[in-house]
Amino acid sequence: MRERNWRISRKTGLWAVAAAMVVSTGCDVQLGAKDKEQAPYKISLMLPATYDSSQLPDETSPAVKELEQYTNTDIELIWVPASAYKDKTKITLSSLKLPTIMVIPNKSPEFISAVRKEMFWELGPYLDGYPNLKQINKTVMRNASVDGKMYAIYRARNQARYGVTIRKDWLENTGLGIPTTIDEFYEVLRAFTFGDPDMDGRQDTYGLVATTHPSTFEVIQTWFGVPNQWGMDVASQQLVPAHLTKEYKKALVFFKKLYDEGLMNDDFAVRDPSFWREPLLHAEAGVLVDVADQAQRVAYDIEKKYGLKNVVDVFSGVESPNGLRVPSNSGYDGMLAVSKSAVKTEQELLRVLHFLDKLNDEKMQTLLYNGIQGRHYLKSPEMTDINVGYEINNLSQMLMFIPEARTIPSAVTPIRTKVQQVISANEPFLLNNPAEEFISDTYMKEGPMLDMLVSDARTQYILGQIDEEGWEKAIRQWRDSGGNRYIEEINDQFKQANAR
Repeated sequence: MRERNWRISRKTGLWAVAAAMVVSTGCDVQLGAKDKEQAPYKISLMLPATYDSSQLPDETSPAVKELEQYTNTDIELIWVPASAYKDKTKITLSSLKLPTIMVIPNKSPEFISAVRKEMFWELGPYLDGYPNLKQINKTVMRNASVDGKMYAIYRARNQARYGVTIRKDWLENTGLGIPTTIDEFYEVLRAFTFGDPDMDGRQDTYGLVATTHPSTFEVIQTWFGVPNQWGMDVASQQLVPAHLTKEYKKALVFFKKLYDEGLMNDDFAVRDPSFWREPLLHAEAGVLVDVADQAQRVAYDIEKKYGLKNVVDVFSGVESPNGLRVPSNSGYDGMLAVSKSAVKTEQELLRVLHFLDKLNDEKMQTLLYNGIQGRHYLKSPEMTDINVGYEINNLSQMLMFIPEARTIPSAVTPIRTKVQQVISANEPFLLNNPAEEFISDTYMKEGPMLDMLVSDARTQYILGQIDEEGWEKAIRQWRDSGGNRYIEEINDQFKQANAR
């Protein structure tokens, strides 16, 4: 299927960078009287459309207009569906003709390779001169860095963000409560599949919806004691990837059981994450495991389409053999990188950094997250006009949320409040990835193939296409194809880091 790509452009106008602009490392470019006399600075920005991608903001959006006026820019938004974003990123990086700013999904081998080819500006030395950007979190910066240097501004996200979204009305209809153990979670999925939770007299529902996005499996498997990406093997005293642990096999058996009994969607291996929430919206499925924020999006969708309120709940997860464990993320979700092909001089770079810094002003954070007060939201309690949401749809994808301690005013709804409560409750139980900051040369070359070997084998096992012997064969192939070198390189860096 051909990738759909949305490109929203403004009319091209003349623009110039003031000759008097101060050019020095770490210098913020303030919008004074002279700056406002300049023509708006033209910026192209490639970013993912993560949901409702049929309606995206363009130059007519009052929110986009306000953003441009505040930052004195002429912005070209290049929207790419989230499901195709990684592929589009690879294609764009290989083309050598990049937009001004790209949202980079993760520290992928392709991005690291592009950095080493000097396709992006190193930003670290400039940040101290910018009031917002200089407040970056040093730990998260290390996680997002390449070869110890910062080539992109991370999009800060709470590390305790994962949770389980559930149809609250289905729980009530089946006489069940929020599950606290794996067995109770399983019973909820059975009731949602066979207990007529929507009370329509038909057996037309199922429990869990999963997609090609790995978070459903990565969160649930931690309930069985699986580490977050990498964990310490007690016998060898080495870090090992999660799929080599005995607990991972237990989680695989559980997923296969859910599939065999029809408690999850049978198209999980091909379902586009853009349609993740659809089964909950249309009362086909009752549980979604991903970031806790999904709960407020599901609630929004259901209210918009059916006018139903208070039918969605969210909780942290269920207890593992070692108690409640919530996998932490790296502290960021994607990064904003500035290309050298579009930004050719240091003068231009300072102008772009000024734009990125202004995006972190509280006024812009509120605008891009909530829209315009009185049109898109009230401070209390709910959206003013749910039908103009497309004017701000996905604009939050350019937000970095720096400094992270700032609280953005937003519409107050019961589900948003509950999401924040879940995130706060998760923090004492975070399960970190001890290999987060390390880069393996083998993974740089073979990473996509190694990842595919594991994900394909997991899918085949769940579908019953391979048995335990087939799984072990796939693991041997993973080891022989570079996996053992990958483990060795990660452990070498882990030892060096601990020896500092």
